[in-house]
Order: sequence, then structure tokens, then C-alpha cells
Amino acid sequence: MANLLLVLLVLVSFSTLLLSHQYCIIGAGPSGMQLGYFLQTSGRDYVIFERNSTSGSFFRQYPRHRKLISINKRYTGSTNEEFNLRHDWNSLLSHHPDLKMKHYSKDYFPHADTAVKYFEDFSSKLGLNIQYNTEIKKVKKDLETGIFTLTDQLGKNYNCQVLIISTGLWKPHIPEIPGIELIEGYENVSVDPDDFINKAVFIIGRGNAGFETAANIVGSAAFIHMASRSRIKMAYQTHYVGDLRAINDDLIDTYQLKSLDGQSEIYESLDSKIIIKDGKYYIIPASSSGKDFPTDGEVSVGFYFPYDSIIRCTGFKFDYSLFDKSTDPGVDQSSHGKFPLMKSNYESVLVPDMYFTGVISHAVDYKKSAGGFIHGFRYTARALYRQLEWRYHAVKWPSVRIPVSDLTLYLIKRINEVSGLYQMFNVLGDLMIIENNDTVIYLEEVPIQSLGDIKSLTGYDAQQIIILNFEYGIDYSGPGEDVLRENRATGNPVEADTSNFLHPVLYHYNRLPLQFREVGVMPKPTSYHHIVEDFLTDWTSRQADIIPVRRFIEDAVQSDLRSFSTDECFELSILYGTENIPLYCKQHYFHGTSFPNINIDMTDALQRKLKNIVQELY
Repeated sequence: MANLLLVLLVLVSFSTLLLSHQYCIIGAGPSGMQLGYFLQTSGRDYVIFERNSTSGSFFRQYPRHRKLISINKRYTGSTNEEFNLRHDWNSLLSHHPDLKMKHYSKDYFPHADTAVKYFEDFSSKLGLNIQYNTEIKKVKKDLETGIFTLTDQLGKNYNCQVLIISTGLWKPHIPEIPGIELIEGYENVSVDPDDFINKAVFIIGRGNAGFETAANIVGSAAFIHMASRSRIKMAYQTHYVGDLRAINDDLIDTYQLKSLDGQSEIYESLDSKIIIKDGKYYIIPASSSGKDFPTDGEVSVGFYFPYDSIIRCTGFKFDYSLFDKSTDPGVDQSSHGKFPLMKSNYESVLVPDMYFTGVISHAVDYKKSAGGFIHGFRYTARALYRQLEWRYHAVKWPSVRIPVSDLTLYLIKRINEVSGLYQMFNVLGDLMIIENNDTVIYLEEVPIQSLGDIKSLTGYDAQQIIILNFEYGIDYSGPGEDVLRENRATGNPVEADTSNFLHPVLYHYNRLPLQFREVGVMPKPTSYHHIVEDFLTDWTSRQADIIPVRRFIEDAVQSDLRSFSTDECFELSILYGTENIPLYCKQHYFHGTSFPNINIDMTDALQRKLKNIVQELY
């Protein structure tokens, strides 16, 4: 009997061991898999819980009409993979050369089923540790031990030290309008246009889901009216890819060209309600009894108009039902409750060791950058992974130490190729820590708003820094902005600070600012430099780009960074002594080379171009 009890105790202990991990990720969507991939490359103990039988299952249902609005630009004229990711909005980051969306679809806007196939391959080819058919129903935390306990649909428990929520936004947002339960939602409305032949349709919501739904039935419906709580925001005006994309704006054409379709603003409030009368749907004032209707001549779009169908397309929100009191993340009221509260480093404000990634992490840059979309959160997931490596494994943020005399060309290389800063403008920035004015520690894609606590973020101390950021013009983006106006761009380097299109900006701080404010608002720098906008994003001009960057760095480090030939360095050392020659000669002439070592990962064409420029500078 004693031996039997011992065996049972060992089995129970072994079972408990198998159900414990350092990292638990809830959700095997794109962001969960992306973070899982990075953890796997470091050999970390992790598991991804997925409630469905496949990864990326959200894309099996959405978008309902199956065309993605994330671009798949297969050809850019460049063979540089990093540069090409600027125009590939669907692929995740990995070492596998075949795991790019361009190998799965030739369409500029791929079919959603292609995305499903891609995500399934990503998880299987990389061997990610995903536990399918496991729906986590409850999450709690032991406040003494700090251990999280996750309970699935079968009552099985899993323990972990660090919890990452990657569930996305999948719960339909239902406005508080009386009668809203009478109508269909985007998640279940028919996608067959024949079901709307000659019908009057009203769509609540004028985002991409609403316009996608309208475009699907515009050839069948008698007319379509659309309304929302605010004006239409076009992505090409706001430069926010979550706003209405041109691919979905058919109903703006039909409205403006007088083809029976209409647009209006009706706010989500108790000022209106939905009723059914004589087989028709009506939106009426909340105070109305619904018995006395105005005459036909007094009826306009919205109130009292008889509709055959009303469709709710009001987006999705975060599901808070997972959490008990010990893990309640709180609600970010600035996003109308769409997201949980989180810090700029994606950790929960209220629950230590709980992080968010993917669409949820968009709370940090909501409507200000691309963090809610694959081409953005693949980079914020990597930034989160690098934080986790330092915090829990004492592995510092990846960096390179380079002579300050090489910094100009290193920066030009990054500016011309980097995708992470290009996609996550104003959120991720390259950080240059200046050491003794002659050496720079270069860290890539660091969350800018967390730099006030740089030691806990990266493992590095810093005083004097330079930040590379990408920005749009301050008054260029916004609803109703005329982004096609004359004189919308400048090509004059002297006027670079008036650039409107996305362009690089350098900020120098003699002292590390203690606090970085909201996204897009930088602390007052010691000095800054805008690199003039370029339509082709080609910043390799000697006069317009490279020399101004070099002079900016010279001012920051108080050194002459001009390039000199071997003969010139020799002559200067004879005339002024080795201690008084330019820094370039100290770092290169006395190391046996007359030009900077720029054999870094860049295209051959760019490398040749930069070497030629170096030779021509002086």
C-alpha cells in the first residue's frame, strides 16, 4: 500500500510538473505565434494555449467577405528582405525564407483563406509549442508566490510565472441602443448578396467592416444608408491604417454621385431606439412611443425610415471574462473600453508579470501608429520578447558597439532599410547611447515611451543619447485634411522640418529625459534634425542626407567626423601629433584601414553607393 501511494504521489507530482511553464501565452493568433517563435529561438520554457483546433482561427471567419486589406506587395525593385517588409503587411518574422506571404498569394490584397494556410504553416514548420483545443476559462494569481494559475474548459490547471495575453479583440462591441438585440451583427449577417435584392438596408458603423458589408450588397440592395457616432475617417488622410481604406469606400462614391445611398451621423446614445413595425425596422427617438409616425415628406435618412434590414458593424472589444479579482487588468477608458490598461512596455498596470501582445497591445498607440495590425505588432512582439529576456534571464537588449566615426553610415543604412521603425513610427525608435563621445552602443527598435526607465527596459545605463524616429508632418494627418494639396511636400533639405510624408528624425539629448509622454510627443531635445522627405524613401543623397546627418552627429559628440585618406591622416599626425588628429584618423588610420568598415548587412548596391560617397565626401 505504501509503495502504491508513493507511485501515485510521483505520478501526481510529474503531472503537475508537465503542466507548469515559465511563459504561458493565451491565443495562437499571429501575435501569440510571433512571440512564441522568439521565445523558442532562445530555448525558453513556453506554451501557447489555443481554444480552436488550428492557429490563426480568427481569420477563418473574418473578414466576413474574405478579402484582407493588408497589402502584399511582392515586388519593390529591391532584394533586401528588411526593406521589403515595409510593403509586406501579412508575414510574420522568422528565419524561414519560405514563410513570406508573397510565396502564398499573388494578390495585392490576399484572400483570408490564404492567411489561414500561412498561419498553419508558420506554426507547423517552426514547430511551435501550441496546445490546441484548450480554452482558458479563468486566470488567477497567487499574490504571495506570484504564480499564475490558468484553468481550461475541462477544469485542468496550468501554472506559469509570466502570462502573455494574446487573445485579440474578438468579442463584438454592441452599442447601448434599445432594440439593438433585434438586428443582425457583422459576425452573423448573410454574406450572400441575393439575400438583399431590392431591400432597404441601414448599417450602423462606418469603419472597414461596415463599408466592406455595404460593398458586398451594393449591387443588390435598393439603397443602403450608413451612420456612425462620428464622421468618416479616411486612412489616406489620417495615415492610420485602421481607418476607412479606399478599397472599401464604394458607398462614398454612390452617396456623392446621387445613387440613392446615404451617409449620416447618429450617435450611440439613448436618444434613439430600434423597433419593428409591420415587418419593417425603424430607428426612432428614444422618447417616441412608436405609434405616431411623421408623414413621408418629413422622413429622412435614419429616423422613421422603413428598413428591411439593419446591420450592426461596430467593431470588436477585449474579453474581460477570463480574469478574477487577482488578475483584473482594468479598463482603458481612453479607448471607450476597447482595451485593458497597460504600460508603454506592454505590461499590465495592475498585475505584475502579465503582458499583452498583438491587437491588444495597440492600446499603447491606438489610432496613432500600426500596433493593432500584423505589420506593426510583429515588431512590438519582438520588442516585448527582448524586454522579457533582460527582465527574467539577464540577457541585455541586442546591440552593437561602433566607433562614432562610423555612425553616419550605419544610420544611413538603417534609415534606408529598416521596417520596424517605418511601420511603428513614433512608437519604436533606434537608440544610440554615446560613450565618451567616441563610441556608440546601438540598440534597435526600442519602445520610445519607456526610455525614461532605460535600465530596466534594456539592461543598459545611459546619459547622452540619440534617438532615430520616423514621423509624419505635425499638421499633415487628420480627418478632412487635404493630403493631395499643392505644395504638400518639400525636396529642400533646408526646409526638412516642414516635411509632411513619413521621414526620419534624429533627437539628441545631453541628459536622458526622465519621462516620455504620449505617442508622437517627444521631450524637448538638446537638438534635433529632420531628414527631408523623399517620395521613394531613398535617403542616400550626399548633400541632402548624408552630410547633414554627419554634421548633426558632430554637434552632438563635439568631434570632427569628416573622412580622410591614409595620406591625409599621416600628414595630420606629423603636423599635429597623434592626440590631436581627427577622430576618423584615430579610429581607422591607426587600425590599418582608410575607410570605415561598412561591411554590414545591406544590399550590394547600397553598400557600393555608400562607399563611393565616403570616398567623395572630402
